[in-house]
Amino acid sequence: MVTALMLLGTFAKAQLTMHKMISVGYTYQNQSFGDVGGKLLFLSNDNMVYRLGASAMMGSAHSEFAIMPKVSGDIMLNFEKNVDFYHSYYFVMGAEATNKYIAPKVGFTLFGLLDLTGGYAFPIGNSGINGKELKGLNINFTLNVPTTFIHDMFK
Repeated sequence: MVTALMLLGTFAKAQLTMHKMISVGYTYQNQSFGDVGGKLLFLSNDNMVYRLGASAMMGSAHSEFAIMPKVSGDIMLNFEKNVDFYHSYYFVMGAEATNKYIAPKVGFTLFGLLDLTGGYAFPIGNSGINGKELKGLNINFTLNVPTTFIHDMFK
């Protein structure tokens, strides 16, 4: 009985807070793409933060407009203890996937708002976009704007 109460107490402390964000960015994947979407940020403390996102990548490949769906997942790590949520930088590890490739990535973020990540994309099957193969170096530059900030700005 005591063990069960201790486990319940541990789970009660481990509740996650969720924040919604709008993301806008640039992705280089053997081709330049604009990236627009949304992300959910989950945190229980300021040392480790989780982020899930979905977006649309839009660009031109061989002079033809192309659009791809993208999903991403990140873990943001900070090794300083006992600092508030508005911490200045985090190390980012994650992955993104489209219907054309999967790309593990690493990088950093300032305040969780401005991300710079890089990785290597592995194509899924023999798929490309408009005849352009999407594999190799993957670079992302993203601005994440919390929806509460947008709401407060228009009050």
